[in-house]
Amino acid sequence: MEIHKRILKEALDKGFQEAIVRVLESERTMTKIANSEPSVVQHWRSLDIGLYLVKDKRIFIAEVRGLDPSGTEYTLNQLLSIAGKLRESELYAPLPEPGKPVEIGNLVDTNIDKYIEDPSSLAEEIISTAHEERIDYIAGMIDLKHEKEYIASSKGFEGMHEYTSMESYIRAFAGEEGSGQWSTCSTKLRRDKLAEMARIAARYAVDSKSRVDIEPGIYDLILSPMVFGNLLDYISYMASGFSILTGMSMFIKNKPGDKVASEKFTLIDNPHEPELPGSRGFDLEGVSTTRKPIIEKGILATILHNSKTAAKFNTATTGNAGWISPEPWNLIVEPGDYRLEELISEVKKGILINNNWYTRFQNYVEGEFSTITRDALFLIENGEIKTAVRKIRIADKLGNILRNIDGLTRERYDVKWWEIGYPTRAPYILVRGVNTSKHTI
Repeated sequence: MEIHKRILKEALDKGFQEAIVRVLESERTMTKIANSEPSVVQHWRSLDIGLYLVKDKRIFIAEVRGLDPSGTEYTLNQLLSIAGKLRESELYAPLPEPGKPVEIGNLVDTNIDKYIEDPSSLAEEIISTAHEERIDYIAGMIDLKHEKEYIASSKGFEGMHEYTSMESYIRAFAGEEGSGQWSTCSTKLRRDKLAEMARIAARYAVDSKSRVDIEPGIYDLILSPMVFGNLLDYISYMASGFSILTGMSMFIKNKPGDKVASEKFTLIDNPHEPELPGSRGFDLEGVSTTRKPIIEKGILATILHNSKTAAKFNTATTGNAGWISPEPWNLIVEPGDYRLEELISEVKKGILINNNWYTRFQNYVEGEFSTITRDALFLIENGEIKTAVRKIRIADKLGNILRNIDGLTRERYDVKWWEIGYPTRAPYILVRGVNTSKHTI
């Protein structure tokens, strides 16, 4: 008997009334780059087991990590022993009826398998391409995976999801202050994307070598896909039923149909895009996934749900479970009409921002946040880039960012790194009248 089915039977035999078992087989190689050389290569083969269990409306979620699945029986016994000590979950809802997994296809690239054992030549290609520009050195990583996920539930669902993925980012350095960063991701081995990533990061580094200070204030901002991708992580999280129920969302006062953004902005969750590594045919509850707009032409279109949050909202799950919190699979922004140069020409006084990190919220309900700009920044005056500038802090409200989007580029980039948790396809965007403050260490 396959592991996930055997563990499911054990859980039900022990007295759990509902159960989902998730088994993830993974082979992965991460190559780190430092001082323009491959520095550390880490290789993993793992088998992780996730458990979602219900007894008397008490919900238990556990994970057993490692290659030995025998530890699940010990975990089941532990959970069973504390079942009577817990109160019923306020979010309990019966598991949904299973759906038929959507067949996506083309998510496995055997070329990635060839490089999982030895990815050093890919790292050398990235380094060589970056050094076509006059940079000093780069740092970064390339991460290759081949994963198989098996799910079985007490509602009779059985599904298998298999995919490969390539994720990479680099940061290039030139002179005392010049730096630039970019990332990329795909379900396939895409040398063209790796080369594009290296060139963009390196050009930003070279162009930002000589910087000046600027006064904080109100500026029009052009945000790169790296910056906008980070903000989309938070926007999509706030569009989940769980974040609304827990008071962690700026959409807490909204309902589908409300205008929350510029009509030029559309954000889609598309789990069926074969190029992006978040794609899948079923969610963690065995419900079929669907393509759906989260925000469509400025209108809040969909709140993301699993079965528990859907019950609280008296609606249906959207196929975005998350055993605890619903989540998107792939975030895709519809393109605009501009080239980047044309977007710059629309700015009288503004800043082009390459990267950011340390995004923090002062008030989730109001969407009040700040984030530190990182790497290349450029002052724009009268439609032209004038000079590279030093760090500032964006300090505004996410709602203002969304409402003041005034232009998007036609060209989009597939990005993912530690500040962008979901595979994201995003353009450069122009946001009018954004508040900035002084960056302090």
